[in-house]
Amino acid sequence: MEKYNRCLNGLLSINIELTSRCNKACWMCGRRRVEKEMPERAIAYGDMDFELLKEIEKQIPYGIVVQFHKDGEALLYPRFGDAARLFEGRIRNIVTNGKLLVEKADEIIDNLETISVSIVENDPEAEEQLEIIKKFLEIKGNRNPATSLRFVGDIDESKYASLGLLIVRRQLHSPFGSFAYKKKPPTIPEIGICMDFLSHPTISREGDFSICVRFDPEKLGVIGNVKEQTIYQLWNSEIRKQWLQYHIEGRRDKIPLCSKCEYWGVPTSGL
Repeated sequence: MEKYNRCLNGLLSINIELTSRCNKACWMCGRRRVEKEMPERAIAYGDMDFELLKEIEKQIPYGIVVQFHKDGEALLYPRFGDAARLFEGRIRNIVTNGKLLVEKADEIIDNLETISVSIVENDPEAEEQLEIIKKFLEIKGNRNPATSLRFVGDIDESKYASLGLLIVRRQLHSPFGSFAYKKKPPTIPEIGICMDFLSHPTISREGDFSICVRFDPEKLGVIGNVKEQTIYQLWNSEIRKQWLQYHIEGRRDKIPLCSKCEYWGVPTSGL
């Protein structure tokens, strides 16, 4: 692996999309609007080829965060357990809707460092989801992964207090995608540069390498593909260097995806 890991300066976390398929139709998910209003841009849902995943793994440094999701539900991946084991030595995580927690418990437990279950405002399946979480925690006991609840929007937190889990609060984003928000603008870091751009790229299930994990059906943030270039080459590419300079100059308006995005890489509480 060492031959691949030259000068991945600043790389803190990477999202690897095991699958773009999802088993839940959240009302606020940007995919719903794209499928309804822009069918020509609808995502071709599917799974990452496991051989491609193995090539990616060779290039990912130890010790960084690896999240196995983007726009889909990671636990739908047919070889989820094998995928997670492949990345041993990294801080492995998924954010999940939780529907498959019990069914995939043997592939999750002691195979991820952390997991977060997304609890969405006005979810008609909330009670069923809560029961699944309780069953999963009973099966897991004190073993990994450390589990948190990700509250998106206004949630009745009293229902979850007895679980004793870490609570992560997030703003509810607009139905078009996770680059705009419904109530207040996200936090801007003092350096005036998007922290996601600096440290948190994404690889889609098809191998597209994007500057961040924002919802991007038009692929405006894609700068290449890992089937054609190494992660080192993409991370140090001329286009990324140019876009970084635009960020430094306060000109994110010159970058196709960043120009329409309100997010600055600093998660903001929904409160």
